[in-house]
Formats: sequence, structure tokens, C-alpha cells
Amino acid sequence: MKTMVVTGYKPMELGIFKNDDPRIFYIKEALKKKLTDMLQEGLEWVLISGQMGVELWAAEVVIDLKEHYDVQLGFIPPFINQESRWPDEMKSRYEEMSMLADFYKPVYEKEYQGPYQFKAKDQFLVNHSEGALMLYDQDTPGSPDFFRKEALAAEEKTGYKILYITPLDLQETVEQLQMADPDYWSQ
Repeated sequence: MKTMVVTGYKPMELGIFKNDDPRIFYIKEALKKKLTDMLQEGLEWVLISGQMGVELWAAEVVIDLKEHYDVQLGFIPPFINQESRWPDEMKSRYEEMSMLADFYKPVYEKEYQGPYQFKAKDQFLVNHSEGALMLYDQDTPGSPDFFRKEALAAEEKTGYKILYITPLDLQETVEQLQMADPDYWSQ
């Protein structure tokens, strides 16, 4: 797989309301682990739409991975000024990641017009990738379910590959990192 979409939940869907929430670290570590595995298998491009949460965290991970891997970041929002109503800290992170991306182009070169823009974005991302990595819990579908439906349709038609980071994967990441920390054992 050469090109992969990374998506998942928005921070509020995960109960994350502050940028210093320790869960973000573990989510980013789980993303890093999966992406590193994919890079070693030939992944070249990671595509995101720039949603706050998993997508922007994935962008940060990809930027960090560029130090060791030849990976490109494609940033494809559904429309311009997607971040205009976001909190200032999220806006600045969005703007920074969009500037650091190797490719940036909104699906629609206009402001928000309607929900059809999100559907078109999902279709565009699926049509321009070979698979997706999703932070997803089947018991709590949330916003990633819209993309997942497009990806599942492509999986049936073309063999589109969908990889998941599940709550169990996150728990394993937490446990592995805790066990690797010498301070953990002295408690």
C-alpha cells in the first residue's frame, strides 16, 4: 500500500478537552507504531482531511516520522477555512500542519456550503488511496462512521484495505509503554 488515509474521532468524542490530556500521547504512539509498520512495507503517502483530533495528531506523527522515513503528508480538507470556528489553539495547530504538509488542496475551493462537502471529501480520499487506518470502536461509531461506510463500499468493490486501531490496541500501547518505564515498576 503506497497511499493511506488516517482518520478517527474528534477529541470531544473521546472525552478529550485539553491538549495536554495524557491520552493524546498514547493515541499518537499507537498511530506511530501502525504507521511505522506500514512505512516499512512501502507506504509513501498519508492523507488526512485535517479534522481536529486523530487526523491532526496523525499529521504531527507523520511530520516526526519524516526524520527517519521518506513519507509525504497530503492535507485535503473538504472546504476552505474548515478551522474557522475552532478554538484558537486548534486553529494554530491546523494551520501549522497544513503548512508543513507536502500537498494541500481543499476538495471545494469555497467556504462551507453543506454536508455534501463532507461526503465528497470522504469519496475523494477513498478514491485517492489504497487503504485507511482508523481509530475506531464498533460500539461507539461516531463521526468516523461516515468515512468508514465509504471505505467499506470500496472494500467490497476494489479490495480497499481498512486497518483499525481499537480500544484494545490503545490499552496494549498504554501497557507496553508503562512496562518499559522503570518508574512504573518502583510504584
